Amino acid sequence: MRQNILLLGSGGREHALALKMRKSPLCGKLYIAPGNAGTSEVGSNVDLPLNDFEAIGSFCLSNHISMVVVGPEEPLVRGIYDFFAGNENLKHISVIGPSREGARLEGSKAYGKKFMAEKNIPTAAYREITDLSDGIRFLQSLKAPYVLKADGLAAGKGVVILNDLSEAEKELKAMLSGKFGEGNRTVVIEEFLSGIEFSVFVLTDGISYRVMPVAKDYKRVGENDTGLNTGGMGAISPVPFVTKSMMKKVEDRIIKPTIETLRNRKINYHGFIFIGLISVNNEPYVIEYNCRMGDPETEVVMPLLKTDLVKLFNKVSENKLSEIRVEKYNKTAATIMLVAGGYPGDYKKGDLIKIPEAINGDTTIYHAGTTRKDGKLITNGGRVLAITSLGEDINDARKKSGEIAKKISFDNKYFRADIGLDLLKKK
Repeated sequence: MRQNILLLGSGGREHALALKMRKSPLCGKLYIAPGNAGTSEVGSNVDLPLNDFEAIGSFCLSNHISMVVVGPEEPLVRGIYDFFAGNENLKHISVIGPSREGARLEGSKAYGKKFMAEKNIPTAAYREITDLSDGIRFLQSLKAPYVLKADGLAAGKGVVILNDLSEAEKELKAMLSGKFGEGNRTVVIEEFLSGIEFSVFVLTDGISYRVMPVAKDYKRVGENDTGLNTGGMGAISPVPFVTKSMMKKVEDRIIKPTIETLRNRKINYHGFIFIGLISVNNEPYVIEYNCRMGDPETEVVMPLLKTDLVKLFNKVSENKLSEIRVEKYNKTAATIMLVAGGYPGDYKKGDLIKIPEAINGDTTIYHAGTTRKDGKLITNGGRVLAITSLGEDINDARKKSGEIAKKISFDNKYFRADIGLDLLKKK
């Protein structure tokens, strides 16, 4: 039976999810709220505020929606799962995403750290700080660099890493004074871990789980990982240094105890857990949990997923995820993000985008910050397009994406040409 589905979000992540769901024979009408120029070609964009649960619920009833897939974190942290589950008229609609309690893994850094401590899940030593003098004493006990994290959501800007102690003390004072909003007057200070980062994505029904393709993203705006942090400038999957032995450590020490703790606490969790990890001397440590898929990692994970995504989501909703396997294509995916000049600082919107008509069949262009005006495709965000290519290896995939990245044009277009190069050097 074909299902009408509502997907919430507007980025490259949502375009990738929409394309994958659209390929399923189980997918009926697909709506994306609010979507972008790319999602409008896959389904129907609808103008719904992401945090107006009443409006979303009314739309679902009017359009016979049977499943809501939540892309971004904020509606999850605000409790959209609980809103549907607690409403007599809406509770028959599946929500792919955790309950408010489950979303606290991302919504509160301190909560996530306590959660890990309960099961001795490996992570950096930390302290939860609400008092400036206590925080300064803890900073003075650490070696540089100093890692400060706003406790709550901060639009991807709440993590600060500084090398100078006096600067760290000033930053702590600013954060405790509400730099990232009134809800972020708690700061988590962490020990700095040196290593190489990667991301593991787990789909769970709260009882069993399935592991999606592993990815590595590139956060810094400049080549060779220099400059400001961004939402992500590119990604690679799979990751060569994440071997079978490394994944066994991740499963045994991190994934299994995470799922077990959710189950023991009776936390409703029907969706993705994004586990940000760092390999330190070939040992995995958790940097953070997120309660949804990552962006741009989704743009490399989805093209490698062979299993029907809607079928997977249905099994999650039925608490029968253990009945289905996740199959993957034996390829490598490389994503290069095209961003507006000035990003992640000030940037322009409204520039005309020109995309060549002939695109290699191994390449998909995912829209992120795009819209249409008078029938023309224009920029509408800092991260504009994600170019993802499949290849036999990293070099093959990254070269294909790089070729298309060069051919697409809009004013002040910028991208990193070195995505994945560091992984080739590690061979």
